[in-house]
Amino acid sequence: MAPHDPALTPEVAPFENPVRVRAGFSLTFDVPFPTPMLFVVQPQDRLDPTGTRQRIIDQRALGAAQGIHTYTDSHGNTVWRMLAQPGTLTIGHDLIAEITRYPDPILPALRKMNVEDLPDDTIGYLLPSRYVDSDLVSAEAWDRFGHIQGGWAQVQAISDFLQDECVYGYGSNSSTTAKQALDSKRAVCRDFAHMGVAFARALNIPARYVCGYMPDIDIVPDPVPMDFHAWFEAFLDGQWRTFDARHNKPRAGRVLIAQGRDASDVAFSTTFGSARLTHMKVWADETSPETTLDDLPRPRVF
Repeated sequence: MAPHDPALTPEVAPFENPVRVRAGFSLTFDVPFPTPMLFVVQPQDRLDPTGTRQRIIDQRALGAAQGIHTYTDSHGNTVWRMLAQPGTLTIGHDLIAEITRYPDPILPALRKMNVEDLPDDTIGYLLPSRYVDSDLVSAEAWDRFGHIQGGWAQVQAISDFLQDECVYGYGSNSSTTAKQALDSKRAVCRDFAHMGVAFARALNIPARYVCGYMPDIDIVPDPVPMDFHAWFEAFLDGQWRTFDARHNKPRAGRVLIAQGRDASDVAFSTTFGSARLTHMKVWADETSPETTLDDLPRPRVF
C-alpha cells in the first residue's frame, strides 16, 4: 500500500490547459538503532481561490511502505510517520501530477492589507520563526522597501534585490538563518525563500515558506541534478501569492508539497535518533498527456 491516503485530500476535477509532471524521490538511510522518523514529502490535490490547481493522477510507493501512517499537521501538510528498524532504509514515491500550465501570475495591482484587517490564521506568518529572523532585518527592510507603494511591488522588489545581492551556491547549512544567508551573500533556494519571507514579514506582510518539485518546463533544462525546491508565498489582497527569489521569473509546473513558517516545518525528513542519509535522488519532468506510471519504467531504488 502506498503511504498516501487519498481520503486526506479533496478530489480536484479535471481542468483546462493542464501539464502532467512525473515527480518523485528516493532516500536511503543507514539506521543503526530503531529510530522514529517523519517525512513531509506528499503532494496533495489542491484547488485554491487564485485558480491554481494540482491533481495527483497516479502514484506508487518506492522502497519501504509498510509501517507508515499519515497525519495532517497544523499547516495542512500530510506527514508520514514511521519507526525505522535497524539496517538500510530506502523510502520514496513516484507520482504523476496534473498542474495548471500557466506560469506564476504577475499581478502588480495587488494591495498590502493592514495588519488589523488580516485573517486570524495569517497572523502567525508575521512573526519571527526558527530560520526566519525577520526582527533582525526589520530596519533594513524598511530602509530598502518601506517607501515602495503597493504590496505586490514591495514583495517583487524584495525578490529583485535578493536576486541581485546574493550568488546562488552552497555555503549555508541546515542551521543557516535568513540573516546569516543575507550577510554571506551566498544562498541556495532554501536561503532565498527564508530571506524573502523575512523581509516580507518585517514589512508586515504575512509570508510562508513553500517546498515542492520544480520541473524544467518551457525553459532550457538545467544540467544540475534535480533536488527539492523552495520558494515563498506572500499574503496580498486576501490571497496567498507565489514568489521565487531564487529564479525571480514566472515558472510553470510547480508541484507543491507543503508550506509552513520556515524549513523546520517542512523538512523532507526528521529523525529522532542517529539515522544517516546516505543517498538522495529527486526527479520532476513533464510527461505527455494521458501518461500513467504503468507506461513508464520504475525508477531505480538504491
